[in-house]
Amino acid sequence: MIEIVRATADDAERLTEIAYAAKRHWGYAETWIESWRDTLTIKPEFLEANIAFCASESGRIVGFYVLIEASDKLSIEHLWVEPASIRHGIGRALFQHAVEQAQQAGFDSLKIESDPNAEGFYRKMGAVRVGTAIGEVEGERREVPEMEYRGGGGNGGNGGNGVME
Repeated sequence: MIEIVRATADDAERLTEIAYAAKRHWGYAETWIESWRDTLTIKPEFLEANIAFCASESGRIVGFYVLIEASDKLSIEHLWVEPASIRHGIGRALFQHAVEQAQQAGFDSLKIESDPNAEGFYRKMGAVRVGTAIGEVEGERREVPEMEYRGGGGNGGNGGNGVME
């Protein structure tokens, strides 16, 4: 049984552990992981300032997401599941919960800058690729999918009418 509850400042350390473990799951070089330290380290004040929820199984946090509001849009800044719990429905449950939170906050879409390895997951949830962010890590070009979810259209969607209901 998955329970999704509001993340608190006290959860920051555990959420940071999950973010690092999930990123390492994709086989990135440890030097790349280190270069993402600021992004992967979840600070208590960050959780308090944004819409943050965590998923627990048997009282243990196994995943989380954070939504950020900026420039009249809502973005999924983080959605991580610990590697041992991947493919157990936790990511789907977190994503669907994030969609509900977005709707309650009055947003009709979610922006997602996806890790390339997670693009398939977001597509299954009904998101579409709307662009590509080009960056560089240790001198190597990196293309990151920019995606958008507007509801419907996927196994995680809300019907198929193209908007969040």
